[in-house]
Amino acid sequence: MKLIMAVVQDKDSNRLVDALGDQDYKTTKLSSTGGFLKEGNTTLMIGCEDENVDRALEIIRDNCSHREQMVAPVSPMGGNADSYIPRPINVEVGGATVFVVPVDSFFQF
Repeated sequence: MKLIMAVVQDKDSNRLVDALGDQDYKTTKLSSTGGFLKEGNTTLMIGCEDENVDRALEIIRDNCSHREQMVAPVSPMGGNADSYIPRPINVEVGGATVFVVPVDSFFQF
């Protein structure tokens, strides 16, 4: 058995949960916050048998799209104003960060 932990953008989470549910994957949805953009995202925990991992990863890949987003840089407190660029920049966001870890035991009470 494996535990898949997928960190996805909030914009993709409902579509992904629905797609996983359509294929009988049970998910637990957790609210989380990213470190780079400091924006909300969603972490899904998905338990599945070893032979179903590849299909779950395919569903995640198909439902989590990359997109560009404008981000306004924040001047560091007490930092040097010479290095501050006051214009927004484009960054690529979206997709999914996925961890697949082995499960030694599973209990449901």
